[in-house]
Amino acid sequence: MTTFDLFVIIIAAALIHASFQLSVSVLTLLSSHTLGAKRSQARLLRLTSSFASGVGVMTALLLAATAFTVSVFARHGIDPVLWVAACGLLFGLGFAVWVFYFRRDNGTTLWIPRGMARYLEDRTKATSLSAEAFGLGLGSVLGEVLFVVGPTLVAALALVQLPSEFQLAAVALYTVLSMLSLLIVHVLVSGGHKISKIQRWREDNKNFLQFAAGSAMIALGFYIYVDHVLTHAVLAAAGGV
Repeated sequence: MTTFDLFVIIIAAALIHASFQLSVSVLTLLSSHTLGAKRSQARLLRLTSSFASGVGVMTALLLAATAFTVSVFARHGIDPVLWVAACGLLFGLGFAVWVFYFRRDNGTTLWIPRGMARYLEDRTKATSLSAEAFGLGLGSVLGEVLFVVGPTLVAALALVQLPSEFQLAAVALYTVLSMLSLLIVHVLVSGGHKISKIQRWREDNKNFLQFAAGSAMIALGFYIYVDHVLTHAVLAAAGGV
């Protein structure tokens, strides 16, 4: 793969990551509790900014740790089998998102372990300091790791094949793009938009968000399989002949 192809995969994986909604849900809950407690707009801005910073740090650490693990087990280059496994993971997660991501009831309740959901909800109610909001941001990424592991793994496989001078920039690019939906909601909330309207939009469009996230993972898996796995196999066969 060329550097351009690798960056395309990283960008696509980051945008898929951005379509997941747990961090956005926690941010809106945190904002609701903060405003409900009659705290100032300045305090709301500090808390939500700290929360977003926690999400960004954990996302970057998760990608870097995954890339490091891949590099340890693939010292002599990325075997096509790893790409096949990553494609299979994307296909499986894509179908799982179609079926399971949002629970089948009113609202935007996500299909995550109920213990984790209760923990995050309890923490949003108790959060009043920036450090607590930062930790809440870290936890919100871990709470959805079963879904984001697909795009993170694919991005890590592409990352370790980039020239070393591009790798740090790729981590930063992935982190920023993966937070796109969160940053948009953060700007809206900080600008004084009603949280009820944001939540109503999310609820009205949750089926589209669910379908788009699952379809994007399947499409990315198909693209990687055709562009890299099959192409590699054809070139290898031609070389053998």
